[in-house]
Amino acid sequence: MIDRTRLLDELLEIGIALTSERDLAVLLERILSQARRFTRAEAGTLFLRDGDHLRFAVVQNDFLEARLGTQEMQRRLQAEPMPLREPSLAGHVAQTGEIINVSDAYAIVGQRTVAFNKAVDETTDYATRSVFVVPLQDPNGNIVGVLELLNALGEDGAIVPFDPEYDKVIRALASQAAVAIRTARLEDLSFKDALTDLFNRRYFELRLDEEAKRAVRFGHPLALVYVDLDGFKQLNEDKGRPAGDEVLKEVARLLVKHSRSFTIVARREGDDFAVILANTPKAGALSYAERIRSVVEAHAFAQGPVTASLGVAAFPADAATAVDLMARAEQALDEAKARGRNRVAQL
Repeated sequence: MIDRTRLLDELLEIGIALTSERDLAVLLERILSQARRFTRAEAGTLFLRDGDHLRFAVVQNDFLEARLGTQEMQRRLQAEPMPLREPSLAGHVAQTGEIINVSDAYAIVGQRTVAFNKAVDETTDYATRSVFVVPLQDPNGNIVGVLELLNALGEDGAIVPFDPEYDKVIRALASQAAVAIRTARLEDLSFKDALTDLFNRRYFELRLDEEAKRAVRFGHPLALVYVDLDGFKQLNEDKGRPAGDEVLKEVARLLVKHSRSFTIVARREGDDFAVILANTPKAGALSYAERIRSVVEAHAFAQGPVTASLGVAAFPADAATAVDLMARAEQALDEAKARGRNRVAQL
């Protein structure tokens, strides 16, 4: 039996948390995690609508993650954007705004717009049974995405149908999520660097200040890594600005690829990047920085070899405020350059 009072209290708390989260990637992960927790779903996908396609924004699957590992699971499940014209449960919901709640996905046959694509199950040996699909629809009726939950688990761990009583609760969560996503997308535009699609300096400084205050309040570690490309000015002069821009975009992709999903990666200016590592002690930040240095050095850039110098500072070991932390990271970066570049330094 569903405890409605508890669910309403949790929905209120979640709504407040969603509206305060400005990082779109973190927000999407949180929405899917909360929906799965409510419904005891083993897996789920959050799609965002881009024109006439649905994009796999977040994929979670406890069964496959345990069997394949996180990276391999993400590689297999985060497919190319899905055209709405192709029959699918998520596509049907995105176009109609209906909720779909079925106990056996494989039993759906013979419908023109509603179909379950077995391709993912066949390539991963996963068995989808119960499915619950909800539109992320804001108060104006705009459907910004779709929430798809798979395989509700009973108390004994067996797959069971999704309880129909969750329909209203998850629709309410989805409505809150839709508003939060639209807001975060708008903020994303003002906080993103146009060339690299990383966060810009404005967002970096705001977020670092927030993380520093949180670290003070809760006693959590916090680290900052500054990254500067070696000889970038000469590369621009020798090969031209377009070539330099391509290097910046490729470095940005490497930074994101080799960072955790909740790590804040920003472009400060020019060829200077910054990485905020929340809940990370200095030793962990140094290991991360060395890994990034090695990845950049080993990468086959079309424009030729590229290396980077990195400076690491941590809270509270090196600084007590966000401003101090930035100053110390800058000093450490200068030290890396002074010692010959293509290296990691700390103070």
